[in-house]
Amino acid sequence: MKKKVFIFIITVIVVIIAYNYVYQDHRNIQKEKAEFVVSATEISNEYSNNSEEASSKYLNKTIEISGQITKLNENDIVLDSKIFCQFVSTINSKVQEGDMVKIKGRCIGFDDLLGELKLDQCSIIE
Repeated sequence: MKKKVFIFIITVIVVIIAYNYVYQDHRNIQKEKAEFVVSATEISNEYSNNSEEASSKYLNKTIEISGQITKLNENDIVLDSKIFCQFVSTINSKVQEGDMVKIKGRCIGFDDLLGELKLDQCSIIE
């Protein structure tokens, strides 16, 4: 009887640990400190020169990128025609095309087809 209770308790503990591991909270990129601070030109040159090395350096990392807005939509911004920044919600800032901005986001990879570096969960740093 004691053995069955012990096995049941161990099983419950393992299930709780597994559940917490699988269903972790999502990262809050806006509150994280940027691991890298670079310009749009610098990071795009790194990807042009050696995309594998740049991916291993930046992929899934929080980065802060500065550059000029070349395209502005409701939920995304393109910097220097090379960096695509997707926002979680509508952009409420009073930025316009041609403005210089700093954007913090998570690097999700380089799109070879469009030749753009992609960031998500972005926010404008003022």
